[in-house]
Amino acid sequence: MERYMVYSIFERLWHWTQAGLVISLLITGFEVHGTYTNLGYEAATHLHGNLAWALIGLWILAIFWHFTTGAWKHYIPTTKNLLDVMIYYGGGIFEGKEHPYKKKIHAKHNPLQRLAYLGLKLGISPVIWISGLLYMFYNDWQQFGLDGMLTLEYVAMAHTAAAFAMLVFLIGHVYMAFTCRPVYAHLKAMITGYDDH
Repeated sequence: MERYMVYSIFERLWHWTQAGLVISLLITGFEVHGTYTNLGYEAATHLHGNLAWALIGLWILAIFWHFTTGAWKHYIPTTKNLLDVMIYYGGGIFEGKEHPYKKKIHAKHNPLQRLAYLGLKLGISPVIWISGLLYMFYNDWQQFGLDGMLTLEYVAMAHTAAAFAMLVFLIGHVYMAFTCRPVYAHLKAMITGYDDH
């Protein structure tokens, strides 16, 4: 069995910090939305805004890191072996078949993961950030010439829809993290940085 470093310390810290912030944003966001009461509206709103700024800062740092290290290449979509991976997750995984994609140091994500991350980065994330910032700066809409062009109701609906999409992505992400043999291998790799083959 070969053991090699797949995830750098930065990637692991970024991943877990981002996960903690996203989960915290979902929890506080649904309280702001009125789904439940724990902290109270004012405290949840304040915390939600601070968490959002922290995540924006983390994303700016991560984007800089991805471009300066060349790690952005791991996310380039490909259709090579995509059908094999889809067939595997569609049924082969339940029949005990081997995963058709082997993680490599220079190609960490399988074709399905790459498409999922593309959907997250180009679909869910822009909607959540644009609607969130519009929501946050609602009192300045007139100054920016947005007054009358948008309604707070539609911005809030877009933000909530994107939050549900993020929740679905998170649930799928956690589920997929445990679809390997042994079941903890992906989780172990994201903690230690090492993958065993």
